[in-house]
Amino acid sequence: MALDISIDMILIEPMPSRTAGRAGFRASVTIDIVLLAPSGGRLVLFAPQEERGRRALPTGAPRGGESLENAAVRIARASLGSAVAWLEQVITRMEGDVATVLFAGLVAAPDAGDDAWIPRDRASTLGATARREVDDAATAAGIWLDRTPVAFRLLPGAFTLSELQEVYEAILGRTLHKASFRRALQSARLVMPTREWRSEGRGRPAQLYKFVPRAPKASRRGVRFDWLTS
Repeated sequence: MALDISIDMILIEPMPSRTAGRAGFRASVTIDIVLLAPSGGRLVLFAPQEERGRRALPTGAPRGGESLENAAVRIARASLGSAVAWLEQVITRMEGDVATVLFAGLVAAPDAGDDAWIPRDRASTLGATARREVDDAATAAGIWLDRTPVAFRLLPGAFTLSELQEVYEAILGRTLHKASFRRALQSARLVMPTREWRSEGRGRPAQLYKFVPRAPKASRRGVRFDWLTS
């Protein structure tokens, strides 16, 4: 029997970290990790090939005295070969005496030709459990966009608004109205124009922007996208 803790519940009130071997926590713990990245306007999934050509998500377990968060960071870095831009606990499921803790992470666009990454819509090639975890991770990533500055961690320090919109569209899985998107950004005061410009194709150069960090204890400045779909 699976015990599902809702994504909204986890994101608002994360499950307290437990270290391996703590008294009173007898279940064995497995950590599964879904790493996603925006690439060419779509979401791609880190699922490297294992023996016999099968693809699988990164997985592992906490070491003695290691927190879930630290274990997830270690497993993700070892699998990916580099740091993850954003990594959060999403959901925990119990199967008998085994607790599977799902972490989801976002990474900047991978190098072209890196065959460890596949389009998210090819997650059907994975097992049923992995497919469910990919769906949970993608849903959580979409929620993060309104609650955190996660999108800006996937871009260089200076970026065009078109590049930023492409990141949002890839994670949300839908097209956003260009003018409405930019008005929403302006209203949320999340970006600031620089004096730099970049040529994008044959059109006029595009101005570069930078992310404006929130001031400590500043009021929440989310960007609502439910009305931006074109």
